Amino acid sequence: MALCSIYNFAFTSLFYIVPYRLFPGLNFFISFCFIWAMGSKALFFFAFLAFFVAATFVECQDLNIIDITHEYVPTMPSYGSKKGLGEILTLVCDQRKGFKTTNSLLTIQVHSGTHTDAPSHAFIEYFNQQTDATTLDLQTLNGPAIVVDVPRDQNITADVMKLLNIPRGVKRVLFRTLNTDKKLMSFTEFDSSYVGFTQDGAQYLVDNTDIKLVGIDYLSIASAFDVLSPHLVLMKNKDIIPLEGLKLDGVEVNVPYTIHCLPLKLHADASPVRCILIK
Repeated sequence: MALCSIYNFAFTSLFYIVPYRLFPGLNFFISFCFIWAMGSKALFFFAFLAFFVAATFVECQDLNIIDITHEYVPTMPSYGSKKGLGEILTLVCDQRKGFKTTNSLLTIQVHSGTHTDAPSHAFIEYFNQQTDATTLDLQTLNGPAIVVDVPRDQNITADVMKLLNIPRGVKRVLFRTLNTDKKLMSFTEFDSSYVGFTQDGAQYLVDNTDIKLVGIDYLSIASAFDVLSPHLVLMKNKDIIPLEGLKLDGVEVNVPYTIHCLPLKLHADASPVRCILIK
């Protein structure tokens, strides 16, 4: 009876520690060892040892981390500006001038670079309710995700969403567009020809998918031709988070990733984020 209890504990732990998608055969092999060992203490301890060796091996593997956050530099584009982001760091204490430490002052518009929007960005009632960046759901911002390629000749309309055919159950999608091909985030002057969602594209996403995290590769989720309507559609229910300004160069599409995005705890209508994919 005790042996069965130990087996059940070890078997359950196994599927948490040894990821199935990394070692699909290993799970079944070790599970078989446990079952086989039920009648022999020696074989049981051998299998138990094999389990811990395998688990340690998995834990020690280097993660394949892809940083999809743009570097903050003065030449980074800023929405609607010809001059770009400009200087955002000021040295207030400089060791070269006799100070004991180096301290910098950060002055930045919260919708700069790679960032998330909060519902208060588009709705005055949510602003009054302080539905700001501190309320963004971390469960939505972290978890399984996919990257999809958008047809290069148009904005993300309802027809484009139908063509992409993103299945139900997928909650986090990063849309790679012509913005990446044109490397728009590397040019200082804001480019209003960027690809984004139209109102009907946003409405299709809300009505026909389970997507809650919507990522895009320029400074706004919405096309410049109608920058407000897609925001209103997506953020009306406060459960969809736009993730903007992503660096998707060289990122494979239609493969499983885990995304991790952490906004700052700012009482603001948006927040810069550090965003990574783990393949």
